[in-house]
Amino acid sequence: MADPGSYVLVVDCDGSVDIEVGALGEITFDGSYAYVGSAFGPGGLSRVDRHRELASGDRTTQHWHIDYLLGDESVQLVTVETYPDRDIECALATALREAGCEPVAAFGASDCDCGSHLWGLETLSLPATVKTV
Repeated sequence: MADPGSYVLVVDCDGSVDIEVGALGEITFDGSYAYVGSAFGPGGLSRVDRHRELASGDRTTQHWHIDYLLGDESVQLVTVETYPDRDIECALATALREAGCEPVAAFGASDCDCGSHLWGLETLSLPATVKTV
């Protein structure tokens, strides 16, 4: 089993794309985004490998909001930051909000009090304050 922990995925859309995201409905994505997640279940941070497989087209099963985004052919997984043995998913979301990133309402945050776990980025890199959470 891989270590548990939290992670951030940085994704980039090739232009504007409308994607049906489960119960959230159709959402228009355009630009770069940071998605924060946690992996404290049986597979731990091997969940990140599952995200990579979705992004590369080697997997098609969609369970979570991020799966719909990663599964679209116009979206690329650019980079991944992992935080082994740290339960900081909501702290990362807060750091993105405080850095002025724009939330995608309710995305990936159905099991907590955060407004979102997907945040628009101005560039393909995370704000420095997020890397130091």
